Amino acid sequence: MTSVNRFIQFNNETIDARKLMHYENIAKALSKNTNILVNERKLIEFQPADQTISLSVFWRHREDTIMHAGRLSDIYLLAGGFWKHFNVPAWMEFLKEKPNHLSKLLDQLLFCLEEFRLMEMIQKERVGTVKIFRSRIQTYLAFHKQQLLVNSQKGFFADAFISYVYIGLHEGTMHVKGPENFQLANTIIQKAYESVNTQDSLDLVYQLYYLLQKYINEDSLHEYYAILSASNLPSVDFHYHQGTKDTLVGEEGIKETIEEIFRSWHRENEQEDGVHLQYELEHGRDGVADQNIASQEGREGHEITQIGQGRSSGDSRENVVTEYKEEKSSDKKQAGKTFGKEHLHVEYEEKRIDGTTTVENKLLLQAYRQEQAPFVRAFVQEMKKRMEQKKVDKRLNLSKGRLSSNLTTLWTEERPKPFYKKNAPSTQLNAVFGLLVDGSASMQDKLDETKKAVLLFHDVLRQLKISHEIVLHYEDAFEASDSKQPNTFEWIHKLEDGVKDSGLNILSIEAHEDNRDGFAIRWMGKRLESRVEAHKFLLVFSDGEPSAFGYAQNGIMDTAEAVVELERKHISVLHLFLNDREATEEQLDLFLLIFGKKTAAAASLEKFSDETLRLLRKMLHHVVKNT
Repeated sequence: MTSVNRFIQFNNETIDARKLMHYENIAKALSKNTNILVNERKLIEFQPADQTISLSVFWRHREDTIMHAGRLSDIYLLAGGFWKHFNVPAWMEFLKEKPNHLSKLLDQLLFCLEEFRLMEMIQKERVGTVKIFRSRIQTYLAFHKQQLLVNSQKGFFADAFISYVYIGLHEGTMHVKGPENFQLANTIIQKAYESVNTQDSLDLVYQLYYLLQKYINEDSLHEYYAILSASNLPSVDFHYHQGTKDTLVGEEGIKETIEEIFRSWHRENEQEDGVHLQYELEHGRDGVADQNIASQEGREGHEITQIGQGRSSGDSRENVVTEYKEEKSSDKKQAGKTFGKEHLHVEYEEKRIDGTTTVENKLLLQAYRQEQAPFVRAFVQEMKKRMEQKKVDKRLNLSKGRLSSNLTTLWTEERPKPFYKKNAPSTQLNAVFGLLVDGSASMQDKLDETKKAVLLFHDVLRQLKISHEIVLHYEDAFEASDSKQPNTFEWIHKLEDGVKDSGLNILSIEAHEDNRDGFAIRWMGKRLESRVEAHKFLLVFSDGEPSAFGYAQNGIMDTAEAVVELERKHISVLHLFLNDREATEEQLDLFLLIFGKKTAAAASLEKFSDETLRLLRKMLHHVVKNT
């Protein structure tokens, strides 16, 4: 099982994906931007290029209430405060003009003062956040009091002064103790209560600098804030095709807030799609520019109308055209934005698995079915018996139907409904199933038992005449690159096949390379979403966490999001962890984060079929109960 790469390489803690999704929803609501994503890094910060805001790991390993309040306060501060009320042009001007001496200290002081100003503003606008910020302030006060003492003793006066300012802002300068020189700044610190914008905070930073520059010789060693950095914004070379010079000037004028920068950057990326960009040498979006041809605006979705040819001795025009036609006629599809941002460059193919009809496979199939026959028979009989014994309930208070024996409503109600109807028990379960089988290389030593479990799943649903689909999914690791990640879905049994026997197809399952689980779950979800059955289930067979090209770090979060997306569409997702030994606590916690409580683990190879039967029983009991 592959370990997930974190931003701190030695940190192997699993990401609590579902909680991060909760914080992400809050961030989207506060910022009114549905494109925002949330992750966790060392310090709180914005990354406009990725449309991401980051929570701080500072809150880890604390009491649950403090950790939750701390992370919420990060979200409120970033998405509700800095998002709309931090003046980026003023800050950019500050970066150009600030002295090199104590440069890092000045950056930290600015964000410290802005954090205080914005927290006060948010609490006035949203009274419900007061308790959240109180918890944040108390936790950080304890941290900074310790840092002030330690850094003062070590002679790290720049770091000590940051802590001094924080304590002075939140407890008052009368209650903070520090080096005697720091107390000269008390009057300036108190002016922070009157700040109304970023420029006011910048003025205070300069006042603090000119007051203390002769007492503090070395810059701060540690970093306490990383809200924005110059590297997170468009570089000097980033410009519009028309030659706009100012990096923050566009069609709508100066971008004054982080919100505007995020959205303008997102619009740029949205417009940078379409085959017309194959002709662009700059950042522009112009169409055909030949002198003799009328100008044509480039737009996403345009077909290629001209194919140029250079003077080199390479491929001829005929070869180029032939290659293009072959590419267009390919059965492979582009995932694009349909399946999530992690899969923009996925190219996928859908095909039938090549079932091998050798005598050996036929004999093996017969042996497997003889072994499983008693379990299949008993299970099917149990389900049919439950359906027959299901209590026939009455639907009361109807406008038509059978007349009830209780007619008092005729006199007691203005519009009586004295009729009822009996519900006839269903003769067939109203459900549809999808089964995704992990086709990664690590499944090689588990193939035989996996085939048995899949065959059991298939035979039970065939006997009960329930529509189902079985698909093997995998990614070609050898062909995967930054621009293309080839994925394959092999149909073992399609929904349209009905009760057709696909046993030989099941025995043809083979292990391949990688598994892109979030993508596969969304793909199968689209197959099930359009079905008319009342109950929809997706069962996932896998032997580890998601692992594919460029997917190791974000695979867990993306897969958890895919599961939640399907559950919102009323498709229940269940997971069976296939392993040849008892699952570790770390593995169980990981699958709990991704699939919630709907996950199970087989303790050995021999128990794959038993766990499959148990999950099927659980799902079908739910169907019978709600039929």
